[in-house]
Formats: sequence, structure tokens, C-alpha cells
Amino acid sequence: MTGEAQVPAPPHAAAARPQPFESLLREVRACRLCAAQLPLGPRPVLQLDPRARILIASQAPGRQAHAQGIPFADASGDRLRAWMGLTATQFYDPGLLAIVPMGLCFPGTGASGDLPPRPECAPRWRAELMAALPALQLTLVIGRYAQAWHLPGTARAVTARVAAWRDHGPGVMPLPHPSGRNNRWLQRNPWFAQELLPALQARIAAILADAA
Repeated sequence: MTGEAQVPAPPHAAAARPQPFESLLREVRACRLCAAQLPLGPRPVLQLDPRARILIASQAPGRQAHAQGIPFADASGDRLRAWMGLTATQFYDPGLLAIVPMGLCFPGTGASGDLPPRPECAPRWRAELMAALPALQLTLVIGRYAQAWHLPGTARAVTARVAAWRDHGPGVMPLPHPSGRNNRWLQRNPWFAQELLPALQARIAAILADAA
């Protein structure tokens, strides 16, 4: 969890261009905006349905997610599902849960892990994708790139944002990335498992009960 990423400010003032959901999804999946900068080529990986009640606003798909075309198809997904108290079936139900990373394609790997999300992606797609999710009751904002967009004006460090989770109300919860690279962070911040995760799981359980 290093310094703040160079993420463009969220276009809150800009109106999303309306278009039918299926048309938008086809256009997103065909995107080649930054193809020349992607080492494995473009393959947008997301889960989207206008019925979704929970949004995972994440960073960018990893190598395994790119290979399978399935978001969080790795150990970090296992940990995230455990944090949320969801089965894989529930997690991959688009009518319940949307997964929209800040960068829709695998950006490649650097010296210390995956590279940041491509900066072209969010300004092009994020407002339209958020407008396609009218039924959301909870947004999980994972990592500094998503937090910079979804929680502008808050503390810049991920730890400070996550520690202030109560300040965002029942509709938004900031989280660290569930990667194994954050094991040490989790050990240093026991309040995350002791306080935040029970509240998160209770909130999700209430949404599931309402959906049923």
C-alpha cells in the first residue's frame, strides 16, 4: 500500500451517455482503447447486471482472471468471498453482485506485483458503467485506485480510509485488497477482522434476506 496512484478525478459532474444495457456491455467487451499497452492483449473482465445490489469496485483483473475471463478467479477471490460470507455461487450471481474494476483488462506485471490499472479506462467507461447499476445497496471499494475514484476528498492512505469505514454510511465500505501481499497489513490491523468484517457480513446478509 504505497503512495496515492495517479488516478483521474471521478467525472461526477459529467452525465453518463445513456444506452441500453446489453449494447453498453457489448461495447465495453469490444474495447481496444489501450491494446498497445497490454502485454496479453485486451480482454475486459467484469460482471455486470442492472439488477445487482452489491458492487465490488476493484482495481484490475489479475493474470488468472484474464486467462479465464472470470473476475477474482484466484486466491484473492477466495479471501474476498470469505470476507463477505458468500459462496462462489452467490459471488458469481450477476443479479446479486456486480464486479467492475477500475481497469477492465490485465495491465501486466511489474517488479512488485501487478501494474496499476490503465489510466485510460476509468475516464472512458466508469460513469456509464455506474449508471447501469440503479439497484445498488452496497459498494465495496477495494484498494487505493478504486478509493481515489469512489471516495474523493477522503484520507489518501488506504489504511486511513479503511479505518474510517463507519464514516461512509451503510452504502459504501472501503476495503484493502484481499491479495496475499496484504497478509502483514492484516496482522498489523486486527480491528479489520474483529470489527469491520462482522459489520460487512451483517450488511450483506441483510441484503440477501431482502432479495429473498
